[in-house]
Formats: sequence, structure tokens, C-alpha cells
Amino acid sequence: MRKEVVATIPVEVLHDYIVATEEACAGLNVSDANITKSNLSKDEKRALQDLKKDENIMILPADKGKSTVVLDKDTYEEKVNNMLNDEKTYQELKSDPTSKYKDKLLGMLKKWKKKEKITVSEYWKVYPTAENTPRMYCTPKIHKPGTPLRPIVDYCGSIMYETSKELARILGPLVGQTQHHVINSKDLSEGLAEILIEEGEEFMSHDVVSLFTNTPVSDSLKSIRNRLEDDSTLKERTKLTIDNIMEVLEFALTTTYFSFRGQIYQRFGTAKGSPVSPIVANLYMEWLEQEALATAPLDIKPRLWKRYVDDVLEIVNKGSAEPLTEHLNQIDNTGNIKFTYETEENQQIPFLDTLIVKKPDGSIKLLVYRKKTHTDQYLHF
Repeated sequence: MRKEVVATIPVEVLHDYIVATEEACAGLNVSDANITKSNLSKDEKRALQDLKKDENIMILPADKGKSTVVLDKDTYEEKVNNMLNDEKTYQELKSDPTSKYKDKLLGMLKKWKKKEKITVSEYWKVYPTAENTPRMYCTPKIHKPGTPLRPIVDYCGSIMYETSKELARILGPLVGQTQHHVINSKDLSEGLAEILIEEGEEFMSHDVVSLFTNTPVSDSLKSIRNRLEDDSTLKERTKLTIDNIMEVLEFALTTTYFSFRGQIYQRFGTAKGSPVSPIVANLYMEWLEQEALATAPLDIKPRLWKRYVDDVLEIVNKGSAEPLTEHLNQIDNTGNIKFTYETEENQQIPFLDTLIVKKPDGSIKLLVYRKKTHTDQYLHF
């Protein structure tokens, strides 16, 4: 067994950049533009070429932080196979179901076009012209111990890709209609501007383990139907009935298959990579937080609850972290949704891209927070 090698390279995909630059500059007149010369030496270029040709390693983007990761291929394959052997999450299929699923999807689309639920142009917009089998790849989580992998399914060119994008457009406005929803770090900072921490209180945060994989499809569908029935603006976005939407949404969420190394797998739960998956996961989390907060005993109920997808920031009474986490882990009927937690350390706690610092007077100071693995790269070379 080869020893695991994990290395971050601050020259992210420089070889591809060099090639693209040379192609873009080909034929340009030097007098028309000042062409910047590459700052790589011949040895550095040769090293990049040698890494690219080495069949014993994988060169991957890190899950977060814009690092480039060099990982032994044997280690990568072992970790992926261990993940795919989880029979509660993945199931091997004997054949590629693309043709069968395409026929079923076309049956729905043709029926709706005939009944004028969708226009001819809308029909052709979501018509599956390509039949690519969704492909799974993984990105290393170098910010976590053991460098676990995050599975991502590439749905581009698959039969459900355009339909999933349309579902995301229809369902998207349902997300964020609660006081607990956080849009981004700026929204969080504005929400914390006037907060004062009282004596006996502390910050803590919760995170859901593998939310996309563990999002229960059946319960999510029930919750989304209820939200659609209460949505007075739905008719402004589509002529499809709620039954139509739920039919195609259920189809999208129960046909999450993909290929890896030539083998076809069925995945349970939602898949990271599908346009509609973040919407479904967000809506399920909204339902779950409402249930959790409504049923939490007063002594452990958070005074503040701010959530960004599956990351939650709370202000709680000191000593309530464990009982609150236990309460949260009992809300999901399937038992799949599990929360982990962190409490503040040295009067501070990181959340999203901010470091929340508690001052002696109870007020809050916000600083920019970056994980140790962050490369400070924001723009592509």
C-alpha cells in the first residue's frame, strides 16, 4: 500500500492556464498588446508536466480554499470504494437506466405540452437532447482530519439536467421565507449587529453530517407540497399544477444514478451537483428547524438561531449544548439527519467566513475568518 500523500499546490492548474494563454495570444500583434511573459522557469514547467503524466497520483481541487491537492491514486480509489460500499446510501445497478428514464420523462413532458401546461418553447428547453450518464467525482476535504472525500455528481448533459434547472427556478422562491435564513456573511453580520450576549450565555454552532446524502426524499416531498399549497405566487412562475410539479420532482429525486469507473450506481437522498438538490435540502432544513425550535424545552431553546443551509449559529444557555444536540437529532423520523456541534473557544467562534468575537461588555466584533487550508486565491490566474 502506498503511503498517502496530500499536498497543496499554490499554482492551481497553471499548466492549463499557460496553454490557454499561448493559444489566446497566437496571432496577436505584439504592438497591439503587452503580452506578459510566464513567470515559471523551465524546471517548474517540466515539473508540472511530470506531475500531469504520473499515473500513480490524482491531481484534484480541494473541497474548499482553492488549493490543488496531490493524492495517491490508490488512496483515492480506496476511499471512494469504501464510500460506495455503504449499502444504505448506494446501490449497484446492473445496467444503465438512461433510456428507460428518458422515456418516462418524455412521457410527462409530452402530456403537459398537449394539455398546454408548458409551451412548445418550454418543452424544447427541457427536452433531453443529450443522454450523458451522470458522472461522480470526489474532492478532498483537506480542512478535516483524515482528508475525507466529498462526492459530487456531474449532471451536465444528462437527461434530467435542464428539467432540474427548471424545477430549481420554480421552487427557488420558496427558500428563505423565515427569520432564521442567512443569505451570506454580509447578511449574517447585519443580523448580529445589535446582538448583546448576556452573562450565562454562549455561542455555539451545529452542522449536519452529509446533508445531501441523508436528506429524506419522502419527507422532503411532503414538506415541499405543503409549501407549494401555501404559495400564492406559484401561478406567476408556471402553469404546471402542484401535482405536475410533485410528479416530476419525485422522479428527479428518485433517479439519482451515476457512473464511476464504468459501474452504474443508484444513490439515495439528494445528490450534490443536481441544480434542484440545494433547494430541496434547504426546504427540508427549514421544516426541520421549525419543528426543532417549536418543540425544544425552554431551558435549552436557543435565543438566536441563524442557518446557512446546514450550518447553524446559535446563542444558548451555557451547558445546553449536548441536550440541544440530542433534541435536534430526534426530529428527523428516518434517523439519518445527525448534527455535530462546536462551542465558542476563548470567547470566539467561526461561522461561514466570519470569526465572531465576544467582547467583555457582551457586544460582538466580527473579523474575517479563513481556514488554515485557505490559499487566499479569489481570481483565476
